[in-house]
Amino acid sequence: MARGSSPSNQLDLLTWQPPEAVARFEDHIVRSATIAGRIAHGVAASLRDAAGRGLTRADIAKRMSLYLGTAVSKAMLDAYASEAREEHVISLPRLMALLHVTGDRRLLELLAEPMGWAVIDRRHLPLIQLAAVQERRDELARQADALRRAARAGGAL
Repeated sequence: MARGSSPSNQLDLLTWQPPEAVARFEDHIVRSATIAGRIAHGVAASLRDAAGRGLTRADIAKRMSLYLGTAVSKAMLDAYASEAREEHVISLPRLMALLHVTGDRRLLELLAEPMGWAVIDRRHLPLIQLAAVQERRDELARQADALRRAARAGGAL
């Protein structure tokens, strides 16, 4: 190997990007004037992506039916994915079944994001809790420093 070159299988640390903590739809994909329209666009995008992985709407409907114990048809999925079919907004149990079948947590993020929340992998919870504890510790340290300065200024120290 020539000096200064690297093997082709070596990772370039400068091009590495951390994995996304939150999976979400790009804004242009779910853009709509209504919440129901955003959900329909999200369902449609999720179904398109599942089809790209070889999972047809008929397959998804069948698996959702098994998960729910009640019939879900391809036509129902088509209606849920259509913004024009305003009377056919997906119900929560069926959305849960769709999440179960596709594993597409962007659908949950679509619901959580307007509330200022994020849907994250449970394995990240300890890190979030650690950050909250460190923030509180830093706040207490600032308060202690301020009290120490006040005590010095008042002659108590």
